[in-house]
Amino acid sequence: MRRKLCSLTLGLLTVLLVQTAISSQTPKQNTITDAVKAVLFAQRDAWNRGDIPGYMDGYERSPKTVFVSGDNVTHGWQTVLEHYQKSYNSREKMGTLSFTDLEINPIGNDRAVVIGSWRLKRANDEPHGKFTLIFRKTKAGWRIVHDHTSSA
Repeated sequence: MRRKLCSLTLGLLTVLLVQTAISSQTPKQNTITDAVKAVLFAQRDAWNRGDIPGYMDGYERSPKTVFVSGDNVTHGWQTVLEHYQKSYNSREKMGTLSFTDLEINPIGNDRAVVIGSWRLKRANDEPHGKFTLIFRKTKAGWRIVHDHTSSA
């Protein structure tokens, strides 16, 4: 009887410890998720205003920032900026950007991986696709350090 009581007590204690651990992680994860979403929504809003430099504020201003799309790998914040300015040199080409299906997965306290869908609505077409982003918490806040974007 005493053995069963000890097992039951140990089992309840284990459940309580696991619940405490889970609940203590949730606020931190929510904080990271909210911060990353804020960056993405600020990027969307900047893009939809035609503000490419504002859109680029979501990326870390570093020569180590990486952008992968199609068969191209671009290194460096400045180079990525120039790529966007060349490829989207008019409001018609930029269209209206939206993000959906966001999955934000924190990795520790200073990194997160984001998977999602993007879509541009333009007068004559609607290009769309998927992206995988790696965010890092920097002195300037949460920023994209690696972007792998594909077109459907």
